[in-house]
Amino acid sequence: MKIKLLPLLLLSCGFIFAQTPCVNGFAGPYPCDGYDLQAHFDLNVFGADRGNDSWGWTDPDTGTEYAIMCLGDSTAFIDISDPVNPVYLGKLPTHTDNSTWRDAKVYNNHVFIVSEASGHGMQVFDLTRLRNVNNPPQIFDHDAHFDGFGRAHNIVINEENGYAYAVGTQQFNGGPYIINIENPTNPTFVSGYSADDYTHDAQVVIYTGPDQDHVGKELYIGSNENEIVILDVTNKNNVEFISSVAYTNVAYSHQGWFTEDQRFFLLGDEIDEIDFGFNTRTIVFDFTDLDNPSQSFDYIGPTAAIDHNGYVSGDKFYLANYTAGMRVIDVSDIDNHTSQNPTMVETGFFDTYPSSNDVGFDGAWSVYPYFASGNIVISDINRGFFLVKDPNFLSTESFPKERFNLFPNPANHYLTIQSQNTPIEKIQIINTLGQQVLSIENNSTIKRTIDISSLNPGMYFVIVNSTNTKKLIVK
Repeated sequence: MKIKLLPLLLLSCGFIFAQTPCVNGFAGPYPCDGYDLQAHFDLNVFGADRGNDSWGWTDPDTGTEYAIMCLGDSTAFIDISDPVNPVYLGKLPTHTDNSTWRDAKVYNNHVFIVSEASGHGMQVFDLTRLRNVNNPPQIFDHDAHFDGFGRAHNIVINEENGYAYAVGTQQFNGGPYIINIENPTNPTFVSGYSADDYTHDAQVVIYTGPDQDHVGKELYIGSNENEIVILDVTNKNNVEFISSVAYTNVAYSHQGWFTEDQRFFLLGDEIDEIDFGFNTRTIVFDFTDLDNPSQSFDYIGPTAAIDHNGYVSGDKFYLANYTAGMRVIDVSDIDNHTSQNPTMVETGFFDTYPSSNDVGFDGAWSVYPYFASGNIVISDINRGFFLVKDPNFLSTESFPKERFNLFPNPANHYLTIQSQNTPIEKIQIINTLGQQVLSIENNSTIKRTIDISSLNPGMYFVIVNSTNTKKLIVK
C-alpha cells in the first residue's frame, strides 16, 4: 500500500501530516515566517533513528519531482509531485554500517551516495527506477558500487560534466578524490589532490564570474577546515592551486556556496558560534579576483543557532541553521554592503526544531531549494523530512503579465516552463544573435521541463506560443 498523506490530517500516532499554512507565526507547532508546511514525514516512517543530508531530482521526461533524504541507515526516495500527498517510495540501505553522516548528489538521472561508515564506498542508484514503483515503500538495491575508497564525508558533483569529487576520504590527505561518472554505472578513478589536505565540503563549477583570467575553467572551492581553497580542476590529472583565503575568528570552515554571479562566496563556519559566542555567522568573501580573494563582511543572524549547509538559488540564500530550522536570506543587494547598510536581510524562515534556537547539533541539517515548483526540502536530524513552500512563489510580478514563468533562472541543465493557464503549444529558445537553438512543439500542457544541457553558457530568449518572451540565463 502506498504511504500517502491526507490533506490537513494528523494521524493518531503523530508522525505524518500535511498542508499546514503559516498563520500568525506558526504552521501547526512549527514557528514560521512566509513558508507553509506542505508535508512532513517523521523518522518513524522511514524506520530510521536520525536524518542528515538531502538533495533532489526532477525527472526530465515527466517533470516529476523527487526528494532524496539521507538517513542513518539508508537513503530514502519520496515522490513529491503532489506535495501535500507525497509518496514514500522506499529506501536504499547503507552499504555497510549505519552512520551519522551520509551525503548524496545527482548526475545524469543517477544518485551517488557516500558515507562516513567504514568501507562504504560510493553507491550508485538509477533514479528512473522510481517512475514505476509498485507497492511502496520498497527496499532497493544499488545499480553499481565504487570501492576505490572506503569512507567519505561528502560527494561533490558538477552537473555540467561527468565528474564526481569525493572529499574527506582516507586518501589524498582527505582532499578531492576525482571519479569519472560519465557512464554512471561504471565509475572510474581519475586522480586526486592532496597538497591542501582535508576538504570537508566543496562546490565545483564551470566558472562564468567576473575574473576574466579564469572564465571557462572548472573550479573547485573547498571548505578545508581552517580556510577556503580555490583549485583549477579543468585538467583532472594536473590540478592547479589558484589561491586560499582565511578569515577572522576561524573555528571550522564547513561549507559554502557561490552567489549566482559568482562574485561572492558565502561560507558557514560550523563551530564559531560555540567558540566565540556570537549569533549565527555567514562569512562573505569577495571573489572578484580569484587569485586574491578577501573576506568582505560577516552576516550575523537573529539567533544563536549553529549554521550548517547553505545554498543559493536566485537572489535567496537558503540556510539550514540547525535548531533555528531553515532561514531564508535575501542576497540581491549583497554588493552594496557597507557597515551602516547591511545588505543581507532575512526574509523568512521555517523552524523544524521548535523547542529552542540554542547552540547545539540538533534540527535542520540541510535544505534543497532547486525544485521548479518552489517546494523546498528540509532534512531534520531529529524530526525527519519536511517539505515547505512560499505560498506566493508563483505570484511574481512578471507572471500575471507574461502568463508564464521559468524555473530556475539562471539554469544549467533542466528548465521548467510554467504557464498560468494557457496550454504551451510551442517553445523556442533564441540566442542573442537571433538564431533558434532549440524548438519544441505540440506540448499542450501548462507545465513542461526541458533539457537545456546542450546550450552554452550565456543569455537566451525563451518564446512560448510564438508571443510571450522571457530572458533566460544559462550557467
